[in-house]
Amino acid sequence: MTTAPSAEPATDPLSALEDAARRVADRVGPATVSIGRSGRGSGVVVADGRVLTNAHNLRDRTTQVLFGDGRREQATVSGADPHGDLVVLEVDTGDIEPVEFARTDTDVGAVVFAVARGLRGTRIGFGLVSGTQRPFRGPRGRRISGGLEHSAPLARGSSGGPLVDRAGHVVGINTHRLGDGFYLAQPTDEVLRSKVDRMGAGEHIERPTLGVAVAPPQVAHRLRRAVGLPDRDGLLVRGVDDDGPAARAGIGEGDLLVRAGERPLDSVDALFDVLDGHDGVAPLDLLVVRGTDELTVTVTFTGSTDEPAGSSEQV
Repeated sequence: MTTAPSAEPATDPLSALEDAARRVADRVGPATVSIGRSGRGSGVVVADGRVLTNAHNLRDRTTQVLFGDGRREQATVSGADPHGDLVVLEVDTGDIEPVEFARTDTDVGAVVFAVARGLRGTRIGFGLVSGTQRPFRGPRGRRISGGLEHSAPLARGSSGGPLVDRAGHVVGINTHRLGDGFYLAQPTDEVLRSKVDRMGAGEHIERPTLGVAVAPPQVAHRLRRAVGLPDRDGLLVRGVDDDGPAARAGIGEGDLLVRAGERPLDSVDALFDVLDGHDGVAPLDLLVVRGTDELTVTVTFTGSTDEPAGSSEQV
């Protein structure tokens, strides 16, 4: 009588997890850097002489980068997408091997490792992708879409570091803390990889702005009612940049922006969407309500404002 060959023993899942974590540490750990003298953020080497991190980690156009071997180098900005919260730094990366980006989408349930570098060394956290396509706000108020929500624990100073799959490929750039143990990363999809190439080549990715601070419709309704004006959906102008396109077009505080082009402005995101889809060259018609009077104002863009948002949304 013959005996059937026994099946191969199942791989111990904890051993497999340990092996994956060690691979990530060996492969991505050396390419992960600390940003700023106080270690306020992390970054990752994406090409020879190029480090990718979050724009909110910078305080100036130069910053210190700490490498895993203890070397500290002063970096300068090569290119940036401030509204997308991304920047590529130019710095001597020595013989560090750049990371590889994943070329496939990351789905819910995928095993991921968050890598960061603090002043005391590399940190690696393990978790799962708990959601995809999660939008969030960048530091300038613009909506950043497509976020990967995950449960890999991250300490302070981890923003800008890589989110990595078990093969050691970067699937995201950790950007936004949600709380309750969850974090959001910008996926390293084709759009982000194209931005990295453009910023690495020295491009600063700007988007048209009006140069106004606006209150959302629910606040606009309340404030207009308080002064006896009828309800209208729109965005209430709370402040105007003196040198911005809106000021040049004659828009002032207290105006209600009702429509941009053919798009009703029923939310701040509606205006962001119009501006994100605009080429920054052609004029843009805005329907404005001033008191009870309607008027069409044509805005021309000759530049954009980089003023930070206050209590209202800066657009």
